[in-house]
Amino acid sequence: MTRRFFNQRAATWDKTCSEPDAAKLEQMVKRLNIKAGSTLLDVGTGTGVFLPLLLSKIGREGQVVALDFAEEMLKKALSKCLEGKIYYLQANVTSLPLRREIFDVVVCYSSFPHFQDKPETLIEMNRVTKDDGRLLICHTSSRTEINGVHRQIPTVENDAIPDESELRGMLSRAGFVDIKIADSADSYLASARKP
Repeated sequence: MTRRFFNQRAATWDKTCSEPDAAKLEQMVKRLNIKAGSTLLDVGTGTGVFLPLLLSKIGREGQVVALDFAEEMLKKALSKCLEGKIYYLQANVTSLPLRREIFDVVVCYSSFPHFQDKPETLIEMNRVTKDDGRLLICHTSSRTEINGVHRQIPTVENDAIPDESELRGMLSRAGFVDIKIADSADSYLASARKP
């Protein structure tokens, strides 16, 4: 994944690449079952499309760290002036400048395929997740559709969601348990818990 690819698209991302159906986004955030007051890491936050919905779930007592490695994407998210306890962090997900065990929930909305070293990414996300905390990998399209779209774009043609068996193995080796994967015609949700 190249940072330049995402930085170059930040200005038009919301119009050309993000989920246009607000109802699908709202349905997805409901499925995540995020509790009010949670401390949440939004990995690959991009332009912050999903942030308002995450903030609505955690409420005034919760807080979000919006993480992305593309500075232009983060600038776009920051320009939306969202209300709530939100902190923006530019960093690579394989080496997070964060303490261990600080998040109740780690969310990867529409970003997981782009992580080049998925096993290392999952290990690092496990490191910053509290005991009994959850990891949620979600999309508002199916695995087949997402992988098909990416194969048509040279810069991200190899950015894919692994098949179920491979992802289960990665999550397990990273230290997650209670792994559930739901892949339907219009959404994808993989969830796991840190014991």
